[in-house]
Amino acid sequence: MEKKNFKTQLGFILVSAGCAIGIGNVWKFPYITGVYGGGVFVLFYLLFLVIMGIPVLSMELAVGRASRKSAVGGYKALEKPGSKWHVHGWFAIAGCYLLMMYYTTVSGWMLLYFIKFLTGTFTGMSLDATAGVFGAMLSNPTEMALGMMLTVVAGFLVCSFELQSGLERVTKIIMVGLLALIVILAVHSMTLPGAKEGLAFYLLPDFNRAVEAGIFQVIMGAMNQAFFTLSLGVAAMEIFGSYMSKNNSLFKESAIITGLDTFVAIVSGLIIFPAIFSYGISPDAGPSLIFITLPKVFINMAGGRIWGTLFFLFMTFASFSTVIAVFENIIATSCDNWGWNRKKAALTNCMIILLASLPCVFGYNIWSNLHLIGGRDVLDSEDFIVSNLLLPIGSLVYLLFCTCKWGWGWDNYLKEANTGKGFKLSPKMGIYFKFILPVLLLVILIAGLV
Repeated sequence: MEKKNFKTQLGFILVSAGCAIGIGNVWKFPYITGVYGGGVFVLFYLLFLVIMGIPVLSMELAVGRASRKSAVGGYKALEKPGSKWHVHGWFAIAGCYLLMMYYTTVSGWMLLYFIKFLTGTFTGMSLDATAGVFGAMLSNPTEMALGMMLTVVAGFLVCSFELQSGLERVTKIIMVGLLALIVILAVHSMTLPGAKEGLAFYLLPDFNRAVEAGIFQVIMGAMNQAFFTLSLGVAAMEIFGSYMSKNNSLFKESAIITGLDTFVAIVSGLIIFPAIFSYGISPDAGPSLIFITLPKVFINMAGGRIWGTLFFLFMTFASFSTVIAVFENIIATSCDNWGWNRKKAALTNCMIILLASLPCVFGYNIWSNLHLIGGRDVLDSEDFIVSNLLLPIGSLVYLLFCTCKWGWGWDNYLKEANTGKGFKLSPKMGIYFKFILPVLLLVILIAGLV
């Protein structure tokens, strides 16, 4: 496949940030920030982004930019003759497929709720009935499959066009819309009565709450969130590195991507906590926050149908930006390894993902008795493999590949990372990258398995 480049630097930044920005920014970050002491957690989170998230992101981008290839080919182009680093590329792509086998279902939920608010499903509904809407959706395989299929088909349709006219152009529109929506929603939430208490709970450092949760738990929570928020380890970022120019250093680019991702995570809390505290509703984590708690808030709110519609449009944008970014990686790998054209790769993989996503859809209804890893349902089992195994192990492989003499090597990585304008990494940082950063990634891996 002829290697295309992003038309603009902004296109690269928005597509890469779109891959990182997803549902975890909204349904996990605000909640654990509140539980783990507000500003105390945020400070630890920002620290781990700087010392762990940005360095690993720069490595995945470096492999892509230096090789100009996708997952498997990137390793083959840079590894020493006879070595087998490229085997990890296949695991990375398997991780992308597995991620999309459940993420497309959740993205479909966002789309379905956007339609429900837009068409007035929640108008005049009692607070107790909101949970029933979510339960009814999960128990309806036809509705669930429809949401998933719309997401998958739309995603591959976007990616079937050339990079600049498809992914880059559409993501620019989505990301500008997402950033505008999140600011509008946050400003509205902060003007609600009682918003101050929500803001204080969310952002002011509360050491008593942090001690109550356990400082070790706070630190581990911050480390996990800082790592997982950037979607590292499954070559989803490597492919965008292969499309980028050499105008800017990789630490500069990584910092901008991380900054946008963090902005969305923090501002999501500015939407959620003032609104929840304003209406005296207890915050939850995960799907219940988005699909049960927040609809209760919107029902109470003046113009709630409009605000609910805008919120789920924002959530649809956030999840869909990740979907099309990962689809791009899947398509590029098919083209690079099997010589397919973009249209064939999009059509074939669309069929594969549509079929492979059905177990997750059915796991909530006709296969609801199916329990897999440790008694988890289908979605949680698939998420466990991706989040607790493939992401941390994959990131560790990228790190070792970029730092050890049997891989690409520290000097080659350093040269690539420092090419272009912006922050330059000191050669003296080799000790930290080779001996301390691997330990941090091992801690995340072991903690996830335990």
